[in-house]
Amino acid sequence: MDMKRIRRQPYTSSDPLKGEGDGDALSFSSHGKKHGFQISIPVFLLLVCFVGVTLFLVTSGVHRSDFIVTIAGASGAGGEGGGETDTVSKFRNSFTNQDKTLGGLLAASGFDDQSCLSRYRTGLYRRNTPHKPSRHLVQRLRAHESLQKRCGPGTRPYQKAVEQLRSGQSSKIDQDCNYLVWISYSGLGNRILTAASAFLYSLLTNRVLLVDRGKDMDDLFCEPFPETSWFLPFDFPLKDKLSNFSITSEESYGNMLKNKVGVDKANFVYLHLDHDYNDNDKLFFCEEDQKTIQNARWLILRSDVYFVPSLFLNSLFEDELNQLFPAKDMVFHHLGRYLFHPTNAVWGLITRYYDSYMAKADERVGIQVRVFEVERGPFQHVLDQIISCTQSEGLLPQTVLDEIAPPATNPKMKVVLFTSLGIEYYEHVRSMYWEKSTSSGEIVSVFQPSYEGYQQSGKKNHNRKAWAEMYLLSLTDKLVTSGWSTFGYVAQGLGGLKPWIMFRPENRTVPNPPCQRDVSMEPCFHSPPYYDCMKKEGTDTGNLVPHVKHCNDISWGLKIVD
Repeated sequence: MDMKRIRRQPYTSSDPLKGEGDGDALSFSSHGKKHGFQISIPVFLLLVCFVGVTLFLVTSGVHRSDFIVTIAGASGAGGEGGGETDTVSKFRNSFTNQDKTLGGLLAASGFDDQSCLSRYRTGLYRRNTPHKPSRHLVQRLRAHESLQKRCGPGTRPYQKAVEQLRSGQSSKIDQDCNYLVWISYSGLGNRILTAASAFLYSLLTNRVLLVDRGKDMDDLFCEPFPETSWFLPFDFPLKDKLSNFSITSEESYGNMLKNKVGVDKANFVYLHLDHDYNDNDKLFFCEEDQKTIQNARWLILRSDVYFVPSLFLNSLFEDELNQLFPAKDMVFHHLGRYLFHPTNAVWGLITRYYDSYMAKADERVGIQVRVFEVERGPFQHVLDQIISCTQSEGLLPQTVLDEIAPPATNPKMKVVLFTSLGIEYYEHVRSMYWEKSTSSGEIVSVFQPSYEGYQQSGKKNHNRKAWAEMYLLSLTDKLVTSGWSTFGYVAQGLGGLKPWIMFRPENRTVPNPPCQRDVSMEPCFHSPPYYDCMKKEGTDTGNLVPHVKHCNDISWGLKIVD
């Protein structure tokens, strides 16, 4: 319920006790006292209410996290996050449209607010980011939304394009409506990164992006585009073939080059950008090949990597990318927050956990642990690396032997959020700060939402928890991640955080140093091509431009830096 200005109405009465100079208001004194200050009963009550409400709003606004605890809008009937309290409506008075739309990143209208509570409530939980989207990016996003609506599922252009696809005729480019179909494949972190890569490519080439639901994409993510759907319709002609595409598919661009089949003769072109792609497939990133590929109306894309860095090496896209992202390392931060909004079911998991365990902390530290050992843990070297990294970098305080530490004035409350498939590392760190005092006097509380034991990518509830934990990590103030992990890449990008990366151990020994602050919040492209398209020869693509460099955690990988 929005607060509204109350219009005062005069109160008239025939009471004989009303004094001559009292006007139309009934005197507060029932005895008609004529001298001194007088006030009517209704006005007095209104003043009391106004002062009370003002004090409530002021005091609740002092501690934002305390106020957020009352925003239970994440949990509705059946725990699916369908409802919200009046507190959200009251809070909106001070929650501006710029906050709601993330600085204009999101469209301000065109959505059913209740069907996706997370879309406009991110700002209630995530601290204000200094990283604002460029004006050009905002304009291009609005234009792309119009394209999706004009040419997406259910429209006449889409039906016409599908008929061409179903007929087997050659896939000639259309003047207005051309399509990129993204195949849902691999683990959740990989899917998020590749979907963002596919969207950027569709933005650069003015193509409608259609997303294969897979087993659970529509269970995890809301629609990002207003008044249309990005999900591939169930009756899409190639739907049953999507899971069978691979490096050997004759429709792949690499095999078309090998077999000298022209794009203009094909019904569609399959882009195989998986980690196992061959040299012909990698020519996708070259200028002349891009010109050829753009002659196809339908492109089908399968990938398990974040291939954005190599798009920045293509001169065809250079000017546009510079305008879209003046700060180069903002790509996934902006596109991730634009595209990936948790469904109400996942938003309920996020907000209930945040409000219960994280909201009142002075500082939140996220620790994401991914162990790549074949054998089942726990492993002492992994625990030693976690403690060495967090304490040597000043992220967590040292402990002291004294059972009772000297009393601290206004001790700082620090919450540590662990995410891991196992529980043992979390339990050790939690016990360490329970059994011993901290040298700084800080109060350290350690929590871990789940411990699934092993990765279960095909299970709906497992992926809901995984998505919720990535999002919770992105809400922390400081973040420690495991090298090579796409789970951590997603969290750091969404949160706009440069993490401390724990290097992958070798021979079960703690690396020296155990971790290092990353140079960028951008994810790492694990399998980039090493080819100079202009010179047509092999080269180190990490040395071509100043804003694409090698990753800290994977020496041969590429990432965007600013």
